[in-house]
Amino acid sequence: MPFYQMVCIAAHYKEYRHIKNLVETCAKHVMDRGGVVRKIESWGTCTLPQRMKKSHEIGDYWTMNFDASPPVLNSLRQILHYDPRVLRMTTLKLGDRVEDVVKPKTKTLRDLSSLSSNLPSY
Repeated sequence: MPFYQMVCIAAHYKEYRHIKNLVETCAKHVMDRGGVVRKIESWGTCTLPQRMKKSHEIGDYWTMNFDASPPVLNSLRQILHYDPRVLRMTTLKLGDRVEDVVKPKTKTLRDLSSLSSNLPSY
């Protein structure tokens, strides 16, 4: 399953339950169809760079990292496209396999004494 990151800008409401419900809906949609939600992160409430949909000037930014098949991603996009709480959303494909996403371990130094011999003495 490919690994994706979704960035979403939601309309700002005074009650927190609107954004909570939207995030739960997205995560549940992915998990109910065999996907895995890796991380959900809130970037907070910010002033939008321009007016979006009607007259929204403030938005709640959040991201979700998840593994899902392409049909699940398409159905998630359709759900969010028709949701009035969503102002903008985009998905980034981070990789097809775990090896594409996880950085390889760096090799440690073989011997620290060899480094000290190259240092100048004072």
